[in-house]
Amino acid sequence: MPPVECDCGHQATNSHPYPIPRDAMPCITLPDGSTKQFDQATSPRAVAASIGSGLAKAAIGARIDDVLVDLDHTIDHDASISIITAPRKGQTPSADALELIRHSCAHVMAEAIERVIPGVQLVYGPALEYGFYYDIAVPEERPIREEDFESIEKEMQSIISEDRPFTRYELGLDEGLDKLRQEGSKYKIDNAERAAEAGSTSLSWYATGNPGEHWEDLCRGPHAPSTGRIGACKIMSVAASYWHGDADSDRLTRVYGTAFFDAASLATHLEHLEEARQRDHRVIGRQLQLFAIDEMVGQGLILWTPRGAVLRNELQRFIGEELKRQGYHEVFTPHIGKLDLYRTSGHYPYYQESQYPPLIDPDQLQRLSDEGCSCAELTNLMSDGDIEGYLLKPMNCPHHIRIYASEPRSYRNLPLRLNEFGTVYRYEQSGELGGMTRVRGFTQDDAHLFCTEDQVAAEVAGCLDIVKIIFKTLHMDDYRVRVGLRDPDGDKYVGNPANWDKAEQACRDAAASQGVPFTEEPGEAAFYGPKIDFVVRDVIGREWQLGTIQVDYNLPERFDLSYVGSDNERHRPVMIHRAPFGSWERFVGVLIEHFAGAFPTWLAPEQACVLPVSEKSAEYANAVHERLRSIGARVTLDDSNDRLQARIRNAATMKIPYLFVVGPRDAEAGTVSVRAHGIERDLGAIPLEALIESLDAEIATRGERTLQMDHFPEATADEEMP
Repeated sequence: MPPVECDCGHQATNSHPYPIPRDAMPCITLPDGSTKQFDQATSPRAVAASIGSGLAKAAIGARIDDVLVDLDHTIDHDASISIITAPRKGQTPSADALELIRHSCAHVMAEAIERVIPGVQLVYGPALEYGFYYDIAVPEERPIREEDFESIEKEMQSIISEDRPFTRYELGLDEGLDKLRQEGSKYKIDNAERAAEAGSTSLSWYATGNPGEHWEDLCRGPHAPSTGRIGACKIMSVAASYWHGDADSDRLTRVYGTAFFDAASLATHLEHLEEARQRDHRVIGRQLQLFAIDEMVGQGLILWTPRGAVLRNELQRFIGEELKRQGYHEVFTPHIGKLDLYRTSGHYPYYQESQYPPLIDPDQLQRLSDEGCSCAELTNLMSDGDIEGYLLKPMNCPHHIRIYASEPRSYRNLPLRLNEFGTVYRYEQSGELGGMTRVRGFTQDDAHLFCTEDQVAAEVAGCLDIVKIIFKTLHMDDYRVRVGLRDPDGDKYVGNPANWDKAEQACRDAAASQGVPFTEEPGEAAFYGPKIDFVVRDVIGREWQLGTIQVDYNLPERFDLSYVGSDNERHRPVMIHRAPFGSWERFVGVLIEHFAGAFPTWLAPEQACVLPVSEKSAEYANAVHERLRSIGARVTLDDSNDRLQARIRNAATMKIPYLFVVGPRDAEAGTVSVRAHGIERDLGAIPLEALIESLDAEIATRGERTLQMDHFPEATADEEMP
């Protein structure tokens, strides 16, 4: 039966049978492969109890054939089951366990809001990755405000402390609709009618306690066994929303909250949120003058300022050195290409929804308009290839393919490694844009390797080496590997299944060779091939997908690429796509937050600032400044009239790695007094030439050797590092 949205944002069907059929004799398969036979229909609660009292006590839900359900869900057929438990002390809760208590807490919050603000009407409230929300229609004269949070949370704690059970009951469709019409909420009636249109024959409610006695809500579930399983909760914010997401429909209030199994986990989460707020790359980026987003230019289009350009160029120089060592050839390609190029590659129409509209010859467009051609007809003509146009490139790979095809290739020329820092364009929806991490125009550190089939393993290994060098140098040591495979039921994939099998196995083998955990995720492959993604965990525990490697047998076939083998016969090359940084914009946005703007010296837009104590030291300060500039250091001189402490604070705000303070005694002794960012004290004086040597080494080695290691080793433990 087709699923539909219910009022809690889940899927509603009539798949929860009541009453329990007595003639069922299900065989239950447990996660370890063992089985249990029951002589009648059973439930996850009964299965857990049959295994042990400890499991039954800890159980809060289950997955049956990969569907999350309540403990009392009826099992009347052979099924695979895994019991979802509350975490033990010190144990990380599973995503399923958190979803159960957060969906349950959404109901608790809704009941509390109805107590505090009479007259509200509930719409729907699903669980989210980090919490939950509930959309609510509120009286115009009584909006929900932040000052209401304390009162609502007090009511929530009261409901949780009562440890009331979540009790499910069902009504037939007609009876259920009559009940909702009597209650008079058009939102609940709408959800039920949509369920009926999709074929549901019954409706389910959850009472927070006893039906007919306690608060209840139309909902499919699932829920935790009782409110007492919610250890700690908090309302986070309120925002505007619209019924069915339609801005022309009813305006609603969306109340966000979160829940955890214990107060300590909630406190840690709130600390991480505050740390994330302080590390927000949009705020730090403005503070450090790294980039700008201008409405006149357009949303999602980044303007790199001079300081941001330094950061980007240093990263490009860093990766460029490694590419030279591995024998890459840099190329440049245009920002647009003919539609036929992308028809051949499959990007048009596979990526059509995220592409900018094609550019059509104005004269041809005028002629078609004069002939009465509609927009729909124009789209069909372009899709069918009856008229030609150009496209802002969504990918660099078709251009690199044509470079490969521009001359005959021999096995002696392979592997051929082409790299480009190429800008591409994707039309992201405005609501999905976010600073530098989700943009409409971005530059990839892109490369495409063309090789023979027996070279694939070595070439993928070389790509992995680049990624590991990047992560090590940038102190991004906590990462995992994700292998994106075909969805066995998907229809977006192109090419020969046998080639897909080979490409997927190559990705598995490469991931296994890295010595870090990796997962296989069906459905995450590109339409032309499987991929290896690198998911980095930053210093406050958030995960970011950075860098990708893809093994592709299909695009070479679509473009009929070939090389002459040692047998003088034509052979098809294999293509490897790789982008270790992903995009400069996204990577730099993540990097800003990872370092909280306090970049390592080699990467910092401004590496040092010279501060004369007074005008008496101005001449020596100028000499120190010029000497540092002579080694290529990015150094400034602040000889303004502000007091020294004010100038030190200004430099700290800009997160400059080193401050070199010089006074009369330094001038006389030929020394420089050093301060390092994050250490609120002078480290001491160093002879100027020794400082020059150490700073030069720190920049050249990208932090493998540092000025502090050379001269103040006792201070390195205090240094602000990720």
